This record gives sequence, C-alpha cells and structure tokens, in this order.
Amino acid sequence: MKENSPIETKGKRATIYARFSTDLQNERSIEDQLSLCRTYAEREGLTVIRTYEDRARSGGSIMGREGLLRMLDHAREESFDVVVVEALDRLSRDMEDLAGIHKRLSFLGIEIRAVHEGVVNTVLVGLRGLVGQLYREDNAHKVRRGLAGRVKQGLAGGGLTYGYAAVAGRSGERVILEAEAQVIRRIFQEYVSGRTPREIAHDLNKERVSAPRGRAWNASTINGNRERAAGILQNELYVGRLVWNKVRMVKDPDTGKRLSRPNARSDWQVAEVPHLAIIDSELFRAAQQRKQERSCTHPSHQRRPRRMLSGLLRCGSCGSGMATNGRDKSGRVRIRCSAATESGMCPDAKTFYLDTVESAVLSGLKTELRAPKVIAEYVRTYLEERKRLTATSNAKRQRLEQQLGQINREIERLVDAIAKGHGDPSVLGPRSTALDAERKRIIQALQNEPTIPKEVALHPAVLNRYEEQLNRLEDALGKSVATGDAEAAEAIRDLVDTVTVFRDPARSGGVAVEIAGRLNALLGEAAYPNRVTGVWGKVVAGEGLEPPTPGL
Repeated sequence: MKENSPIETKGKRATIYARFSTDLQNERSIEDQLSLCRTYAEREGLTVIRTYEDRARSGGSIMGREGLLRMLDHAREESFDVVVVEALDRLSRDMEDLAGIHKRLSFLGIEIRAVHEGVVNTVLVGLRGLVGQLYREDNAHKVRRGLAGRVKQGLAGGGLTYGYAAVAGRSGERVILEAEAQVIRRIFQEYVSGRTPREIAHDLNKERVSAPRGRAWNASTINGNRERAAGILQNELYVGRLVWNKVRMVKDPDTGKRLSRPNARSDWQVAEVPHLAIIDSELFRAAQQRKQERSCTHPSHQRRPRRMLSGLLRCGSCGSGMATNGRDKSGRVRIRCSAATESGMCPDAKTFYLDTVESAVLSGLKTELRAPKVIAEYVRTYLEERKRLTATSNAKRQRLEQQLGQINREIERLVDAIAKGHGDPSVLGPRSTALDAERKRIIQALQNEPTIPKEVALHPAVLNRYEEQLNRLEDALGKSVATGDAEAAEAIRDLVDTVTVFRDPARSGGVAVEIAGRLNALLGEAAYPNRVTGVWGKVVAGEGLEPPTPGL
C-alpha cells in the first residue's frame, strides 16, 4: 500500500484507490488508474489528499488487501469525503464485500465515485456487484476448461510433482529428473519389500536426501492421503497416468484463504503419459496391494482403552506430540516423540515409560492441590463465582415473580369480569385458560431455579478432609487408569491440558514433567506453588518451572 503526502488545495477532500489482480498484469495499471482518477478529481473540483493501492491482489475478497483496509480505517477517522475509483470492480468483485464497503462508507457520509459512472448509489452497487462476481466466476470456469483441455493433451494442469522438471519455454510439459526418479524407485521397492514408510523416511533423512518442497521426509509424505490419492505411493503419474481434478479450491468467506476439498472419483480426469513413467505398473500394483492389506485392521485392535494422557503429551526437546511406542519384556508401555518416530528429526529419540509419566502427573497434581494457598485461592474464586451466579439467579427469579404477579392480577380481573357479566364468556374464558397455562409455566420455572447457595468457609478440618480425599483420589485413579477406565482418565484430563516430558540428566533413567492445566487459568500465579517438575520413581521438587497458562 502506498500513501502520498497530503496536498493542500481547495474542494472536497478525496482519496483514490487503485488495484490490479495478478502479478501477470502490467505494473503500469496502477499508475494509469491513478492518473485517470486524478484527472477526474481535478475536473470535478475534488482535492486529492491520499492514494491507496493494492498490487497483484484479487478482488474476490477484502482479506490481504492492505491498501483497501487502510483506506477503510482512515474513513472511520473521517479524514476524507470522497473515494474515487476507475470502476467499482476495483473495490471488489464480490457482491457481499462491495455492498458492505458501500454501506459502511455511506454510514460515514463518504461518497464513492467511479470515473465512468459518477456518484455511486445502491442500485449501481447491486448491478456492478452482480456483474463483477459473475465475471470472476466465469473466468474461473474458463480457466478450468483450459486446464482440462491441457490435461487431455498430456500436459500438466498444476504445479511440479517430485521427480519431474518443467521444460523451459513449453508450458505444461515435464521431463523426468533422474536423481529424484531414483529416489522414487527406491521408495516403491523398499515399501514392497516390507519396509514401512517411517523406516524409509528415517533413512532418507539420515542420508540427507532432498525432500519435496525442501522439507524433511515424513511417513505422510510417502503414504499420503487415501481419499485424495495423494502421497508418493499413490501418485499414478509415476506409472505414466496423469490424474487431474482430484481436488477443488474454495475460498473461506471469513478469512479469504483458499482451501482444497476432495472431488468425487467420477470427476477425476485421466490422461495416459507413458513417457513420464518412472516405475512399471507391476511394482505400482504391488505397492497398492500392500497398502490395502495394511489398511485392514483386525476388529480386536480397532478399539483400545483410552489412556489418561492420550493427546496431551509433548516432547520437551522439540515440542512435538508423543505417542506409544511398544512395550518392554515386562509389558510396560513406552512412549516416544512423534517427530522422532515419523521423521527421525527429534534430537531425543529415546523412549520413556508411560506409567512413570502418569505417576508423575497424578502425584504432582496431588502435591499441588494439597497446598493451602491453592485451596484458599480455589475457595475464594469459587465463592466469587457463586456470588455472581446467585446475583444472576436472583435477577431471573425477580423477573419471573414480577411476571407471575402480573398474570395473577390479570386472571383475577378476567374472573371478576366473567362473574359480573362484563364481557363475553366465550372470549374471556379461553383468555383466562391461556393465562393460567402461562402461570403454571412460570411457577415451574421458579421451582427449577436453584436455591441461593450458602458460602463455604475455609476451616482447618476441611483441609484435612481435602488431603484425605486427594490420597484416595490418587490411588483410585491410578488403579482405574491402569485398567483402561475411560471415565477415570477423563477426570484427570479435566484438570490437565498438556504434559511436557523432559529427560532429567541429573538422575539415571529420570524424567521431569511440566503440567499445564486448568489450575493455571483459574489461579494464575498461585497455580502449582510447589513447582513440582521432577520424577524418579516418585515426584520430587525441582526449580525453574514456569507453567504455561492455557485457556480455562
């Protein structure tokens, strides 16, 4: 966005906005628009005080258009009176966005003037918004038709695929890169021979083989997504079959970001390109057969007991998630950093024992929850919340009681009128019945309203009872979690948001954990006053823990 220095001349204060759509268009387009708008402003007696511009920005959304957003911010400051544009589609080619811009500027008393159309009104906004959006959508259809025609000719309809390079000066043509093609053949051969994508990815990273888009090799890079037929093992281009239109791009109306959505297989377009085959069809079919066999999980393995810390564990070395990684000879479950498992890129690839980490979390929670500061703070917060709820409940109860009094009085008047013969009973009777039904509803609502709670006093006996319950809670939860009790695991997960696991160099086989949970948000700095971090068979005090503070 470019903003010029203010110019002191007479007339209404005006600002100019200019935009062109893509980096394929002429950069002079902005200068031409500004020149045209300045000429118009001079002819109309307007004083141009600023100009705003967006280069290579689509008119399909206002998101990411810094020049337009800056102009709208200045409009709220009432720093100008008129916006001059070459045409309304420079502001937006989306009906909703263009109408919104016009609505907001009109509310601020700011005119929009188009060089070829003059002062913009609601009718013109509606017409131009419709025409602009239809033009944009028609262009999208034309582009897709053009791409479909290219694919039929065996030309690429999208970006580069790993293993290929573009042919200079010949749009859509591809040639095989032999160095990358050797990596493709190796992946397929090793996979068919029985190796897993994780193992293959680890070896490629160790050998510093360049990955697609310059990132590290991951199991997902090789495996891909089955629904989208993505990933190296599922890419049919490697057997000389170009498949296009697997996905479609849609724009999120709230963020302006483009998102991919999978298309039905019946919408896919296929073209034979045997000159681009890197592997033979037999090897490709063998890989698909093995993928199919590996995707069929025995029903007995499909449902596993939910673990206490599933999805909550984080690696202290790299911040990635952690997952189970087999058992030792005694049956104890190991956990390991997912980045170490998937790509081998974590600096700490060793495993931890899950029961040791779970014990640390249970003991740590018990140690922290028994602290008098925590209990006192909890009770204080609890009382404040109860008072707030009580005030809300009292206000609601008062409203219901007022409504009930009004209805009772109206029913009494109706009954008196019927008794004295003042009015038609056929009219007053049904009205009285309806009011009686409404009265019963309000009475029921009053009965359902909770009674005013009594305040909780922090007595020493309460602390003793609280500690006894914590001891029982730890034992009960420890046994329940060990047997896969999902309800017990959920109780712990209500207190814990994340558990970061570190290796403790001061103790052989020791680990340290950082627990971030709901206490942080509830109690702030009072949370975890004992700063428990270490575990070596049992939790011990450590130093230096600064617990994060996630949302409640």
